[in-house]
Amino acid sequence: MTAPHPLVTRARHLARTLLAPHAEEVDQSEVPAGHLAEIRRSGLLGVNAPTEYGGSAAPASVVRETAEILAGACCSTWFVQTQHHTPVLTLARSAGPVRERLLGPLSRGELLSGVAYAHLRAYPRTPVRVTRDGDGWRFDGRVPWYTGWGLNDVMLLARVTDADEALFAFTEAREQPGLRASPPMRLTALTAARTVSLELDGFRLPEEAVALRTPFARWAATDRPKTVAANPAVFGVAETALALLDEDTAAPLRARLTEVRDRAYALADHPVADEHLDERLALRVRAYEVLHAATTAAVVAGGGRSLSLTNRAQRLAREALFLMVQGQTAQSRGAHLDALVVRDQPANGTCTQAPRSPAGCLHSPSAASRGSTPSPNQ
Repeated sequence: MTAPHPLVTRARHLARTLLAPHAEEVDQSEVPAGHLAEIRRSGLLGVNAPTEYGGSAAPASVVRETAEILAGACCSTWFVQTQHHTPVLTLARSAGPVRERLLGPLSRGELLSGVAYAHLRAYPRTPVRVTRDGDGWRFDGRVPWYTGWGLNDVMLLARVTDADEALFAFTEAREQPGLRASPPMRLTALTAARTVSLELDGFRLPEEAVALRTPFARWAATDRPKTVAANPAVFGVAETALALLDEDTAAPLRARLTEVRDRAYALADHPVADEHLDERLALRVRAYEVLHAATTAAVVAGGGRSLSLTNRAQRLAREALFLMVQGQTAQSRGAHLDALVVRDQPANGTCTQAPRSPAGCLHSPSAASRGSTPSPNQ
């Protein structure tokens, strides 16, 4: 039997000894600096970072497994640290001077990064505008979601330019002239992750802060496979919920979870990233269905005790609600809603509406006509 990757071993140790024992307490407060300090020390922030900069460049399977472990133990802590990985990958592919300034500290966990780019998925709607300002860039508008405020050190800020380019640039994650944060949002789940909105009013960054500038269409094409893929955190939270059930109840749900996970991960490893997108999206929706079933079963099994805010089952059920809309696009929202409509068809199973995709049936308003609202980061 192959020994687990060292990062998987460290993630399991953190989950067992630190994250899970305090998860209900964290849920009602905020992610402690001590949790993030241990994640920094563990090397998990460098899971996908280049080895020459101090990271592990771990296989995708390890990235997914560590995400499952952390999310299943404490979803709020997972959500703060998962923001870090896109900035690392962006820098690894950058040719700008910001790469040499930040990639090493981010790879080694000396700095923790957040992201402010989910609003790009609402394009052509533009809640944030960026324009040339001398030898730099000026940002104006409102970033709807920014997670980890007060916990992370730097942020990756994105916007589409007037020339239809996606522009990503780094800045310090603190209030500055032209950048102001709202109070942390009170959310149904993951309030502990300190998510805010950001008001940008003449916020200026120099050219050397830019990590990526590419045609928006090219960026969107590389982003689309991410938005239809099943989220490893979904499987991690579902597994934790199943552990609260007796084996007779858990076994059929676990079999469904394993089936969906195995196929979703097989497609995630497909050598052509933009193939099988319809099936990937259908699997994403099926993963949500299993998550909902598992967390609901945990609440039902716990009875009245499940309603206490110190109870694990209710926390997992609320985290499931969060994960169902996290990273949501108009396409994924439409597929999920269509699947819910199909599930609620009459008992004869007849779908009287025209099929739209493997994920379900078309109904009015159509998925294509639904507006896209930026959802929580990543």
